[in-house]
Amino acid sequence: MIKKASLEAKYRRAGWEFVLPAAILIFVLNFFPMIRAFFLSLQSGVANNLHFTGLRNYIRLFQDERFLYSVRNVFIYLIFQVPIMLLLALVLASILNDTRLKYRGLFRTMVFLPCATALVSSALIFKSIFGMDGIINHWCLQLGLLSEPKNWLTDPVWAKIIIIICITWRWTGYNTVFFLAGLQNIDSQVYEAARIDGASTFHQFTKITLPLLRPVILLTSIMSINGTLQLFDEVKNLTGGGPGNETITISQYIYDLSFRLNPQFGYAAAISYVILIMVALLSFLQLKIGDRNENK
Repeated sequence: MIKKASLEAKYRRAGWEFVLPAAILIFVLNFFPMIRAFFLSLQSGVANNLHFTGLRNYIRLFQDERFLYSVRNVFIYLIFQVPIMLLLALVLASILNDTRLKYRGLFRTMVFLPCATALVSSALIFKSIFGMDGIINHWCLQLGLLSEPKNWLTDPVWAKIIIIICITWRWTGYNTVFFLAGLQNIDSQVYEAARIDGASTFHQFTKITLPLLRPVILLTSIMSINGTLQLFDEVKNLTGGGPGNETITISQYIYDLSFRLNPQFGYAAAISYVILIMVALLSFLQLKIGDRNENK
């Protein structure tokens, strides 16, 4: 018994020795900055001239029109872009999982390729496509849809649509990989049995594929919502938040407060905690809904 206890203690100690370096790095690089940012959010001032102001920064959020614009814009992107992207990813994964499809490897690479493109590069590609001398204006003029070139990125509605298209183009392939992995874990005999029973392709998709992919759908939804709430690169490089504040995101506003608009690090930290709370709440709701559906 003594030898067994000492052996277990050695295993436990060895386990901690393996885990401890990673745990220290995670704390130093993640949790410590989060704690420091929280205390910073309770302060106001510039650089070394910070002073404690309590919840004043959080109260200021509800009176800040630019912040409210950024929240509205982010939720517009979220409501439209995330469902479209996940639906496209699911359809593409179903097509690419078909064993009858030739050159599947090539098509899978092509679908994932936009995801491997640098964020700045993808934004610049769309900026050139929808520019005054871009291919979209050229086609519209050739087809007679426009009488003169249109500056798409200065139109409040079209600027949002272009950002949604850009994000969808870049991240659909990323989510397709997750759905494809989930589909490959479903036993093909389940589909064969359904076909023998006379189930149509639509019924196979709705009654077999979707229920068995629920954990993957939940995971990709949480990741997509998290990414959209922190959207920055595409908007910064496509529109810069304009025209006016019609496309600005929360992350871009944090960047402006920190490095452009008379640096206000305390207020920027308070806004970053708002993103954290939003992500936590939405993820919690999705997990609860997912658990409820599984228990039915």
